[in-house]
Amino acid sequence: MDRLKSALAFGGILSGNDIETLASHFRYRKVKAGAFVQELHEVATEIVFVDRGILRIFALDEDRNDITKYFVRENQFFANLESYYNKLPASEAIQAAVNSELYTINFFTFEKFLQQMPNLFIFFKSISEATLLNKIKDNDFLNFGDAKTKYLELLKRYPILLQQVPQRYIASYLKITPQSLSRIRKELSHH
Repeated sequence: MDRLKSALAFGGILSGNDIETLASHFRYRKVKAGAFVQELHEVATEIVFVDRGILRIFALDEDRNDITKYFVRENQFFANLESYYNKLPASEAIQAAVNSELYTINFFTFEKFLQQMPNLFIFFKSISEATLLNKIKDNDFLNFGDAKTKYLELLKRYPILLQQVPQRYIASYLKITPQSLSRIRKELSHH
């Protein structure tokens, strides 16, 4: 709850009272590695905050292969706004990549607070923008260089993530086969 509250205090936009009120409407959830937080065919209904652990956001390609789009790390919010606003089944699913602890709030509840707390909209906007920028920054290296270069860059940015998340998720995030990934790792461990 402390991490959630400090995340809600981001930018000093919300008052202490608003933070307490909002935080009290988030529900705590423990999810086991591999469990779904949101299935592919569901319409998004909640905003998720990662207290501990890592979530992966993935989609299916034409051949029904599962492609990891990105990871949501500790202290980050995630919401599938597109799915929620258009009331369409999400094109991306949310799955716990490792055992995780989350706080979630229903969009419906959140929207009620948007009416009551004038600064919540500003806060939400700044969080949404930060999330988008993070996503771009997290993914910007994926389009350049060979598999090894990408792997090394990921290792530099998120060493802990690489240790914790199953290799097949890392491989699909880097858009390489699990075989290539283990080859790169072997090669690097000999140095």
